[in-house]
Amino acid sequence: MYLRSDHQPRGPRLPLRVAVVGGCAVALFAILFFRLWNLQVLDGDQYLAEAKNNRSREYKVIAPRGNILDRNGDVLVDNRASLALQINTGKLPSDPAAQKEELTALGELVQMPLKKVRRTIRESEEKAAGAPVTLRRDVGDDVVYYLEENQRRFPGVSVQRVFVRAYPNGDEAAHLLGTVGEISEAELKEPRYEGLEAGDEVGKEGVEETYDETLRGTPGFTRVQVNALGQPTPGGTLVNQPPEPGDSLKLTIDSTVQEAGEQAIASLGLAGGFITMDVHSGEILGLASSPTYDPTTFTRPLTQAQADSFYKNEAAPLNDRVTESLYPTGSIFKMITALAALEGGKITPSDTIEDTGKITVSGQPFANAGEEAYGTVDLVKSLEVSSDIYYYLLGLKMANSGELQKWAAKLGIGRPTGIDLPGEIEGLVPSREWRNQRYENGEVDREWSVGDNMQLATGQGDLQTSPLQMAVAYAAFGNGGMIVTPHLGLELEDAAGRPVAADEQLGEFPPQRRIKFKKRWQREIMAGLHAAAQAPGGTSYDTFKAFPIPVAGKTGTAERPPNGDQAWYAVLAPYPNPRIVTIVSLEEGGFGADTAAPVALKVLEAYFGKEAGEEAAEGEAAEGEIPAAEAEAAAESLPEATGTGVE
Repeated sequence: MYLRSDHQPRGPRLPLRVAVVGGCAVALFAILFFRLWNLQVLDGDQYLAEAKNNRSREYKVIAPRGNILDRNGDVLVDNRASLALQINTGKLPSDPAAQKEELTALGELVQMPLKKVRRTIRESEEKAAGAPVTLRRDVGDDVVYYLEENQRRFPGVSVQRVFVRAYPNGDEAAHLLGTVGEISEAELKEPRYEGLEAGDEVGKEGVEETYDETLRGTPGFTRVQVNALGQPTPGGTLVNQPPEPGDSLKLTIDSTVQEAGEQAIASLGLAGGFITMDVHSGEILGLASSPTYDPTTFTRPLTQAQADSFYKNEAAPLNDRVTESLYPTGSIFKMITALAALEGGKITPSDTIEDTGKITVSGQPFANAGEEAYGTVDLVKSLEVSSDIYYYLLGLKMANSGELQKWAAKLGIGRPTGIDLPGEIEGLVPSREWRNQRYENGEVDREWSVGDNMQLATGQGDLQTSPLQMAVAYAAFGNGGMIVTPHLGLELEDAAGRPVAADEQLGEFPPQRRIKFKKRWQREIMAGLHAAAQAPGGTSYDTFKAFPIPVAGKTGTAERPPNGDQAWYAVLAPYPNPRIVTIVSLEEGGFGADTAAPVALKVLEAYFGKEAGEEAAEGEAAEGEIPAAEAEAAAESLPEATGTGVE
């Protein structure tokens, strides 16, 4: 039998295996070699930079926002430094128990229950996911020292120096100033916020929003060296690029006028607002809404109670009643009606009616307030005593021509004014076409009638406009037909208080258009408004009889069911060459002569100041009594229009 020996050669298989194993080893070595060569030679610089970055941290340094000043340079909004306790949620412990322990300890440190800490984190991440969560601002030095000594116990927690808006005058001008807050996810997608990150702060409402890019400035950064735990090393600052503060914004606001108007409205305890504007330039000297709010509240996270007090409050304290609310105007609209009727050839100033206190048209009664009868009434007298009957008849005369709607639109009613504030509402001048379309849509129970035009002629019915639009209309009437662009921005200054270069300034706010009307009509209507304010028997004579500056003013009382009557006052001053217009509107204020006119008087006293005192001394014997005949004669001194103008 042939037996195989274990020591018998096995042929060529063993060398083959050795060759294969050797080849694999060589291949692996080659791969490793080329990989090392790639890392060290080709990508060496990249990985070296990354390695260095692991030894450093870069922190954004927020730029302080520019100040907001009034026209005289007095500060309305500036900044103060604050220490803010922030949480980087991405660095919190991943273990739920450890995270709860840290947040509980942190809450105890700043006197916040765990539930509130978690809610603050959740609400902040809903607004700006990934941004540091500001748990509390204005933390004390004791908290800062404790966190520095116990950094390992609070991963993801830091104290940052931030700038917080400060308001030296409290809630004064809150609606026009606006607030500042963290940018939202929706805002991050807007082109005007390109380059910003979650957690950055931007203007919210008011001029803070309109001029945000100018006020915001440019952030800087600091790069520091850190140890293996990510903690800054002593003297480890590598780069320090300071931020560029935002430019300061000087407004057209006159703080004296602003304060006088706000205090006058506040003393009545009524909701409403006022605006005072230069009739030639559109510069707004005062603008306020009541009830107001303290913008300081928005410099720190709102509590639920605070949020409810703003957003669920029927009084709507955040709503700007000058630019964002619409009302019927009552009799201050009669200036527009009179101009439309005169320009449309429906009347002449000398045409008269016999005002018996009431009329009936198509079976519907129309009456003056209290059915007061004024006897023989012409244009000037109709404005002096505010005869509704006179204007009902004008509305009837223009019922089919559309003249009233055309002139209301020309003067800016129901149209955007172009003011440099966000949130303006357009309003409505009702017309036949508008109402009939609503009737076809089933939104109202009847079509347009002559009664609708009669109501519009007295500023009633479906008319919806704002104090801002009425200010533009009265300004255009007072300046001879120029539709100004109302604005708050005046000029920019750098951080040192110097005007910035001309090419970096705000630019012009040119008139929107010019409308034509006869200067004779302006003189006649102005005479009527002057008599209404300062002639015995005028609707606001009791308020303005002793005011030494001649003015042209009109009261208004508008029905606004289910609410109480809306009180209005519109005044151009001085008469007959006005520089300013003031409009006051008060919700449930009753008769305009009783509430709105006294507010306007306070504003004019503040504006004219010393000038009013000098006039009072010179004209003390007259005691402010200007008969209607003299008022009409004085109107002849109004200058003729200059410039060509277009429709």
